[in-house]
Amino acid sequence: MVHKQRKWLLILTILFIFTFLLSISLGSSSVSFGRILPTLFGQGSFKEEFILFSVRLPRVIVLSLAGMALAISGALLQSVTRNDLADPGIIGINAGAGVGITCFYLFIKTDIQHYAYVLPAVAFISALLTAALIYFFSYEKGKGIQPTKLVLIGVGFAFTLSGLMMVLVSSAERSEVDFIAQWLAGNIWGADWPFILAILPWLLIGLPIVFYKANTLNILTMSEPTAIGLGIHLTKERLLLIVIAVALAAAAVSITGGIGFIGLMAPHIAKRLVGPRHQLFLPIALFVGSILLMISDTIGRTIIESSAVPAGIIVAFIGAPYFIYLLRRN
Repeated sequence: MVHKQRKWLLILTILFIFTFLLSISLGSSSVSFGRILPTLFGQGSFKEEFILFSVRLPRVIVLSLAGMALAISGALLQSVTRNDLADPGIIGINAGAGVGITCFYLFIKTDIQHYAYVLPAVAFISALLTAALIYFFSYEKGKGIQPTKLVLIGVGFAFTLSGLMMVLVSSAERSEVDFIAQWLAGNIWGADWPFILAILPWLLIGLPIVFYKANTLNILTMSEPTAIGLGIHLTKERLLLIVIAVALAAAAVSITGGIGFIGLMAPHIAKRLVGPRHQLFLPIALFVGSILLMISDTIGRTIIESSAVPAGIIVAFIGAPYFIYLLRRN
């Protein structure tokens, strides 16, 4: 399996680089493949340098980081809850983050881009409160978290919180409504250099802990009596990993908007490629999540010449049928 993982890591690394370059190249103003490297090394025209450094490069880096964060968040939620349908978008974590961002945006009454570093923290607090409520309502004394119940309650929270966002927006001004509508559709609005620095620390803190806890995650996917017998403190480990999952998802969606299904699809694809051991599939899921989000955004920007389709809508077109397939299988 390790040999298989190395093979897929090599394939996905090549695919990641190709997708990254394609995302930089394509758009309303294109930069040809042959001009990307010269432009990166300062040998491009003013137009090429502006498109690359001011428009495309920060956007694509944000997309790749957000895709990684959502993929790992989904993998954690699926393992901790032992439910293949768990995803930060489906079970209401993204909607919880959205309510926090909506309230913050309507409260500050100014350009939200000035708060690039604050937004992930605002989204995290709001999403964490949502996760705590979902955890509370899906927990049964003596039985722990009920996987099916958690998904159903999470879906209920997602719809409820989305409705709350609509209520908040209904009394807002036109410009404020436009921003929230774009966020809900998964329009990548935080596509500038400060937003890279806003999301990167959350990944740098969260990912090492996740990989360190890979063995614990393997055990958590087993039955509760088995996990307890192997010396795992279930409540403590679950809470830590849920907090990390919420933090990664909140940091991503605070910048990209309400992107769903990446956290659902990426772990499943990774497991199919290299198996269910976390040491093997988590690195694969990182690449898959990143590639999926970059491809979705590139399709959204190029499918219609006159306007861009939000990446969240493209992801939903891909992810919704996959969710239905998993629902029927389970």
